[in-house]
Amino acid sequence: MKIWQASNGELRRVLEGHVFDVNCCRFFPSGLVVLSGGMDAQLKIWSAEDASCVVTFKGHKGGILDTAIVDRGRNVVSGSRDGTARLWDCGRSACLGVLADCGSSINGVAVGAADNSINLGSPEQMPSEREVGTEAKMLLLAREDKKLQCLGLQSRQPVFLFIGSDAFNCCTFLSGFLLLAGTQDGNIYQLDVRSPGAPVQVIHRSGAPVLSLLSFRDGFIASQGDGSCFIVQQDLDYVTELTGADCDPVYKVATWEKQIYTCCRDGLVRRYQLSDL
Repeated sequence: MKIWQASNGELRRVLEGHVFDVNCCRFFPSGLVVLSGGMDAQLKIWSAEDASCVVTFKGHKGGILDTAIVDRGRNVVSGSRDGTARLWDCGRSACLGVLADCGSSINGVAVGAADNSINLGSPEQMPSEREVGTEAKMLLLAREDKKLQCLGLQSRQPVFLFIGSDAFNCCTFLSGFLLLAGTQDGNIYQLDVRSPGAPVQVIHRSGAPVLSLLSFRDGFIASQGDGSCFIVQQDLDYVTELTGADCDPVYKVATWEKQIYTCCRDGLVRRYQLSDL
């Protein structure tokens, strides 16, 4: 993994230690620490200041495909090809539990605060005192077996299970009850956790896999396997295309203030500066 100075593209740090591909990485809220997951089934925490690996979590039996950070980051969640989502204690580098074991690859995970109207259930046993910030949170799992699963993060109890048109690749929360999930056949489902039986809407712009979804201002950003990347605002009335990735998949999108970053199979990270839309 490489850490770049965003303003001028200068390479600042190289984080070395994973074997095989690194599938996902993100900063902790502090901005000084990085969480990464790889095909070596390892989850690692790094110092962005000196590039050292401070913690390695082991326990997954397959590659880690996505992660989520709970609150300020004393706990983190990982989703893996082994079909499990796990909760980890960063301070003690220990697994606090298997949150879900669904027998199908978990391609994407998201954690969000739940609206008060949503019943998250109660834990069957008292949560560990090492669990910090898991109460009143939902965990969303985008699964390879065409299922989108939502459960209470602390309770581990099911909230809903939605069956889509194809494998789910990614998911994100828009609010305390609205969420998005993208499939391999190009559908973006918007669901309301309070009535998840039928989607609020299904957005389909092309048949290319939806690879990344991110809440942004009053809408969202999506990227697909055909190189398309777009911002949707005000319920599809206003769509902004981010160009440059010519037919190569755009794997991931990230934002910081008015800037959007994309990473693409062509080996480039692109930075887009937004004017006031």
